[in-house]
Amino acid sequence: MLLSIVIPVYNEADSLSELHAELSVIASDQNYAVEMILVDDGSTDDSWNGIRRLAETDGRVRGIRFRRNFGKAAALDAGFRAARGDRVMTLDADLQDDPIHIPEFLATIDQGYDVVSGWKQVRHDPWHKVGPSRIFNWMVSRLTGVALHDHNCGMKCYRREVLREVRLYGELHRFVPVLAAARGFRVGEIVVRHRPRRHGKSKYGLNRIVKGFLDLLTVKFLTGFGQRPQHLLGSVGLMSLLLGVLGMGYLALKWILSRTVWDAPIDLHETAALYYSLGLLLMGGQLLSVGILAELITSYLAGNSDAYSVAEHTPPRHETADDLEPSSHDA
Repeated sequence: MLLSIVIPVYNEADSLSELHAELSVIASDQNYAVEMILVDDGSTDDSWNGIRRLAETDGRVRGIRFRRNFGKAAALDAGFRAARGDRVMTLDADLQDDPIHIPEFLATIDQGYDVVSGWKQVRHDPWHKVGPSRIFNWMVSRLTGVALHDHNCGMKCYRREVLREVRLYGELHRFVPVLAAARGFRVGEIVVRHRPRRHGKSKYGLNRIVKGFLDLLTVKFLTGFGQRPQHLLGSVGLMSLLLGVLGMGYLALKWILSRTVWDAPIDLHETAALYYSLGLLLMGGQLLSVGILAELITSYLAGNSDAYSVAEHTPPRHETADDLEPSSHDA
């Protein structure tokens, strides 16, 4: 069985040779047939030359170079498209992911899991990265129902069929287990060793928190309402319309009573509730309209991807002469 190892690279020239050596030792010790796909995501250092040198000396190494930096999700997607193995491993090129865990990932996959994610139980990162990361992981697990300790870990293993059905774009690479679970795939997790960074510097800043939260909202919508957007937008729109109608009805009744019973006329344009009710009516109408448009787009694009995921088929049975004879039920 061929194992594909996909490695996104961005300004990691100093670590490539050492990473290649570690992977080669694992492949040799475990007698793995491997291919190493290194995707240069627009590096500005000598990373591409390093990849070319490795490819020239080792036929298992394949390099892909982007014209500019497109992001980790794009690099992984390019690597997944090029991968030929039945099992696909991903890990970062900064040497913080330890390849020694690869056999554990493959053994867990063989236990019936489709996706196995690493858990950096002990992290060697600054506190301002560890703290927000733990909060983010807790939020993702609670909102999506996929209980992983470390959604951000770059070390993961997939069955090939998972990558045929999960499409990556933007910065959704950290949510592949969530997207896979939404398709019915089984997701697991193992503890991995996190090593201190020895070369280069981290590519992520504080803006990663904001982007991660927005991506989480996107994934929650895609996994919960991707095939039925009107169920969410229409529900909120109907609630908004109902509150607006109730508010306008209350104001109309109050206006009538003020002129017929109370003898104390009121002017609705001086009442703040009028503007709140109008705003609710407008928002409700817009949400319903957007929901209808989203349903039209979903219906139009439905032919490009299946709304289901098939696990297996029963093997074909060879027809016999008895199968071709009409049965008593056909008479």
